[in-house]
Amino acid sequence: GTAIDLIAEEKLQHHLMSSAWRAAQGLVFGILIGTILALISGLSRLGEVIIDGPVQIKRAIPTLALIPLLMLWFGIGEGMKVTAIALAVLIPIYIQTHSSLRSIDSRYVELAQTLRMGYGEFIRQVILPGALPGFFLGLRFAVTYAWLSLVVVEQVNATSGIGYMIDLARNYGQTDIIIVGLVVYALLGLASDGIVRFFQERSLSWRRTLAD
Repeated sequence: GTAIDLIAEEKLQHHLMSSAWRAAQGLVFGILIGTILALISGLSRLGEVIIDGPVQIKRAIPTLALIPLLMLWFGIGEGMKVTAIALAVLIPIYIQTHSSLRSIDSRYVELAQTLRMGYGEFIRQVILPGALPGFFLGLRFAVTYAWLSLVVVEQVNATSGIGYMIDLARNYGQTDIIIVGLVVYALLGLASDGIVRFFQERSLSWRRTLAD
């Protein structure tokens, strides 16, 4: 009943759009940065020496623990919120993509050398297909981390968003609204994972698995 009332008043849609926009921005920046770092580190020994250590250090530090520092650097506006989400997202993208790049079967590399592939063709035909399984696995973790981070950052100087709605309801003891917000987060996480899995199955249809 509470959910129906919030929808009728258009409050839920308003907060949902704000949350989705923040999560989308954080996802885009996090995926882009994580993928670039993984490619540099995965394709170059020097890149791995320079990049992998700092990323592993960041991995050991919870993103939420960095929020006070991000508030000092970026203020308490949207920039801090999007940055916190991006930092949470880039770690699984980097870890899984980098792992896939490093585990590409050397026989494919030897075959590419035998066929005298150019570097660009080698990247398109061997490297990118080899990295896709890890990338999609990282993406599934990334969308979950994006929503988890959103719960916290939207309780810091926000005026809209599902997290803000939950925090406001907590102040007034409105348990029903809190539960609606939690259910919305759960549904968003489930839907996001389903979308990623859909594209994963389409993109990796060439792979045979035990489920086939």
